[in-house]
Amino acid sequence: MQNMRKTKAQLVEELARLRESQTRAEALAGEHVRVLRALRERVKELDCLYGISRLSQNRELPMEHLLRQVAELVCQSWQYPEITCARIRLNEPEGGLDLSTRNYRPSAWGQTSPIEIQGERVGDMEVRYLEPRPLADEGPFLQEERNLLDAVADKLGRLVLAARTEAQMLVLSRELIRAQETERLRIATELHDHLAQDLATLKMDLGGLLDPPAPSPQELPRQLAALAERLSGAITATRDLAYDLLPPGLEDLGLVRTLSRYCADFAKRTGLGVEFYADGMEGLRLGFETQINIYRMTQEALTNVRKHAKATQATVRIILSHPSVIVRIEDNGQGVDLEKRQEEIREARRMGLWGMRERARLLGGTLTLRSKPGRGMLVHIEIPVENRDNGV
Repeated sequence: MQNMRKTKAQLVEELARLRESQTRAEALAGEHVRVLRALRERVKELDCLYGISRLSQNRELPMEHLLRQVAELVCQSWQYPEITCARIRLNEPEGGLDLSTRNYRPSAWGQTSPIEIQGERVGDMEVRYLEPRPLADEGPFLQEERNLLDAVADKLGRLVLAARTEAQMLVLSRELIRAQETERLRIATELHDHLAQDLATLKMDLGGLLDPPAPSPQELPRQLAALAERLSGAITATRDLAYDLLPPGLEDLGLVRTLSRYCADFAKRTGLGVEFYADGMEGLRLGFETQINIYRMTQEALTNVRKHAKATQATVRIILSHPSVIVRIEDNGQGVDLEKRQEEIREARRMGLWGMRERARLLGGTLTLRSKPGRGMLVHIEIPVENRDNGV
């Protein structure tokens, strides 16, 4: 009887162990299922991100087609791809895009992530289920799906920024080529129509002095003086042409003295009163790239004053205000309504103002305009000087 009781106790103990083992096995099986499910989700996420990276490497693929394929990839990466739809909206300056998968329609089960460029919201990406599904971390969606959606939206923001930058560089390249050809045409015209003809005429007139009958002793000095004056004009034209191509003395004299000389010469040539002031620039060493770009922006600003402002006076100030060099070109001309003409200025794509802004941007700086009708215009240029002390 005692042996039978021991046997029953052992059976109960063994049964308890079996139940415990079964419980552990069920827990392990459940954990195994969860791990496999998580791995499948991770693989889908990686496939999605890899697919987007591969699409972005195709430079020939239009943005519209790229976004449409991204939407399809996203749908395949969610838990229930058969009932998943997606939509991508972008607010572009040249016209927005609104793309969605073929099965898209509004529903009660959705999640959205903003598409941003440097903190500015330029659109959003939306994923929806077309039928109800069990609740998870965010409605029927997993936390991992929220993370993936945010990652895709961030990737799209970077792709849109890259596309915008590439488009801007393309426009800039075209404008630079156009400006280069225009400058070449101007130089060729100046050399051929003016300088070459002046020199040819001088040569003929000099030859005429040697042909009989020779000028009288009283006439010869007058003719030589006239030839010398015309030769002096040709030399001045040649110097002005070289001055426009590369300001002499920029590397030797420095930016301040070169700008001062340019303002004085500009006033003398055009009749526009130009005052120049510099403050705090003593001892500051700027690289040649910084100097030539500041010089060109000042040159372009004064040219615009002469052509468009109907001004009688302009003032150029260059000031060191740590950590920046500030250049201000101000005139007393007719001014403009910048709010009304902002779009026109942006759309013009001329190498004047737009080129000045690009020069400032390439130096890490900014260019802003302030103007009102009848009150002239102020061009404010601000260029950081940190890490720019390795030049002359």
